[in-house]
Amino acid sequence: MQVDSEKAIEIKEEIFSLIEKYYQEVFANKKLDSVPVSGKLFDHREMQMITESALDAWFTTGRFNKEFEERLANYIGVQHLVTVNSGSSANLVAMLTLTASELGDRAIKPGDEFITVAASFPTTVNPLLSYGAIPVFIDVDIPSYNIRASDIESAITEKTKAIVIAHTLGNPFELDKIQALCKKHNLWLVEDCCDALGSSYLDQHVGVFGDIATLSFYPAHHITMGEGGAVFTNNPKLKKIAESFRDWGRDCWCPTGVDNSCGGRFNWSLGGLPKGYDHKYIYSRLGYNLKITDMQAALGLAQLEKLDSFIEKRRHNFDRLRTGLEGLSEYLILPEACKNSKPSWFGFLISLKNKAWPKINQAEIEVKLKNGMNRNDLCRELNSRRINTRLLFAGDIRKQPYFINQNYHSHGELMNTEYIMHNTFWLGVAPLLGDDEIDYVIKNLQELVTNES
Repeated sequence: MQVDSEKAIEIKEEIFSLIEKYYQEVFANKKLDSVPVSGKLFDHREMQMITESALDAWFTTGRFNKEFEERLANYIGVQHLVTVNSGSSANLVAMLTLTASELGDRAIKPGDEFITVAASFPTTVNPLLSYGAIPVFIDVDIPSYNIRASDIESAITEKTKAIVIAHTLGNPFELDKIQALCKKHNLWLVEDCCDALGSSYLDQHVGVFGDIATLSFYPAHHITMGEGGAVFTNNPKLKKIAESFRDWGRDCWCPTGVDNSCGGRFNWSLGGLPKGYDHKYIYSRLGYNLKITDMQAALGLAQLEKLDSFIEKRRHNFDRLRTGLEGLSEYLILPEACKNSKPSWFGFLISLKNKAWPKINQAEIEVKLKNGMNRNDLCRELNSRRINTRLLFAGDIRKQPYFINQNYHSHGELMNTEYIMHNTFWLGVAPLLGDDEIDYVIKNLQELVTNES
């Protein structure tokens, strides 16, 4: 760690003072020109922390990342946390970890199956799909938009090795029931928490129920590093494997910038290499370099200081939207939290409501309001009024262009998934939104949905 001279400290304090002035001049009074679904929220502290890291001139991962990993692990209540360069990389590392040969018969192999949902983000499914494992898709519930634990057991076969599911837009799925199923059938449970940092179930943070879990720190998420993610687990073996996949697949466990932690750097005999080959250059896995920089971690540390307030504001915005839109329940299906959960909401999901809901057939799958508007019409009109919307990611991932020739199984008809693909969208609850923005959304939805002209 760099030790600054008194003069260097004086200069740094001057720089920090100027950064705060710059923030006040450029960003402090910046107004929103639309109602975004997400976005970063920061002040001068983030800019100072990034600068402090840059002034270290240590441009890879280092002391800031070590502190971030420790503090976030402590916040979640988990023993091991490994940062990576994106949430998608986190999913890649987490799932490759479960393919490691030292896991024996439990290791996921090509041709094995994993249970998941089609109403998801692609990179929840892609890592194991790319490895040659076969996704088995199960339908989701509406209005929780999560998998139903009661639907899972009948989809488990002798080939099933894992259950891989995201907490949809921050809404935890039935973790106790699904955890029990995994224990009963000796399955891995992977929790994709990329949209759910701060969500809890039975008073525990999501992510601690599964064998391994993931986070994303893209600007849309609960905290941001610009780009970034994390893998976390209570299993020390899985942590060691995950670090190896993240760090080029190397066998050495020395941190960046450290040599010979084991005291036997030139004493190893592995693979077909000559005895004594430098352990820093022995690779036991087909890995990648997926580390973050210390500047990203410094930004993450500043964001972590604000996380509780961010979560509180997300919940406030969600509750205000739900109360304000309650009068439209004849036309819209509003989201509901899973029982026993306290979501840290990522967004506010809405589905257009068919009068026949929930007993519908294929002919009734696409809903039109009385004024003739379907989901796409409604989203276009909201967007024209500077209210941004998003769909539930891939909708039905089986219908995406890249999935046409993929190997997968569907368990049941997935009628709700198809309904979501046609009728569902979501609105923002990000902490940068104030009551005025939320009320503007409510007012415009009321006008649009109840206008029968």
